[in-house]
Amino acid sequence: MFTSTLKNLYYIAILENEIYKGDFVHGKRTKNPTYYEDVVKEYNEEKHIVEKTIVELEEKLNITDCTEELKFTPKDILLKRDIDFINKIKLDKEYQEKTKTWKDYTREEKADLIMRYVEDIELTLVGNEVSLKQIYFRDSICKPCQELYDKGYIDITKPMILGNVLGSVRFSNYLPDEEVCEIIMRLQQYYDVHFTEATYYLQKQMFYFNFAEDNSAIVRVFPLEDYYKLDPNNKMEKYRFGILYINDEDKFEMQDIDTAFDYIPDESNDSVIYMKEPVPISVGVKSVKFCEDNTEEKN
Repeated sequence: MFTSTLKNLYYIAILENEIYKGDFVHGKRTKNPTYYEDVVKEYNEEKHIVEKTIVELEEKLNITDCTEELKFTPKDILLKRDIDFINKIKLDKEYQEKTKTWKDYTREEKADLIMRYVEDIELTLVGNEVSLKQIYFRDSICKPCQELYDKGYIDITKPMILGNVLGSVRFSNYLPDEEVCEIIMRLQQYYDVHFTEATYYLQKQMFYFNFAEDNSAIVRVFPLEDYYKLDPNNKMEKYRFGILYINDEDKFEMQDIDTAFDYIPDESNDSVIYMKEPVPISVGVKSVKFCEDNTEEKN
């Protein structure tokens, strides 16, 4: 981008010189008057390209400055993923409008993402069709994600039998009680998130938790004890799990819908206020957009 910009600036300088000085030989203009109109038009086009590029560079510099101020904690990552999951259920229309998925990227953007994050792609031949078999991401991406998962700060989707239904749920590893409580309190500033306990039977590899009948949706499942340490050989009969869920009637609690996508509740939200009459209250939030302040007050 910098090279092309310099070339355009150089070209503009030449055009400006030709426009203002003209092309005179012995006091007479040697070019047809329409030639200068074409030069001016070309000059304006090149100038527009340079001005646009400068604006883009300024925006990128601003983003760089703002990212240095963003101080996300591992708990913020888990909280944001919980909120995104609930938004997809409760605010599906807005979620689809605001969330960019693979199909929304241009071919150039897709190529850039692959070059940045993918180490290798394995293909296979199925009949006469070439199909994707495996994607191998770079260690610089995999290792931090694995560390966050091991410590309980990022979730993965796992197949699970719930009652008589085979489905999939978001699963995260053990976190201490105080951290779980903090995340729940922060979540409840946005949604009326509920918590319950369930028992997982190792031999059957099954929960019995009947969400299908009462229109509830599981947000995330997590162990209430560190079973990697307590039961490394899987000898125990059952494990205790915590389940976060939302009901069908639960709605977004904030007045501004954009808050659900642009911010997350900050660490100051350690209690939930219940009142007979709903009254707007201030909630401390963190921006999840690069060019917003770290902490603001939203109603």
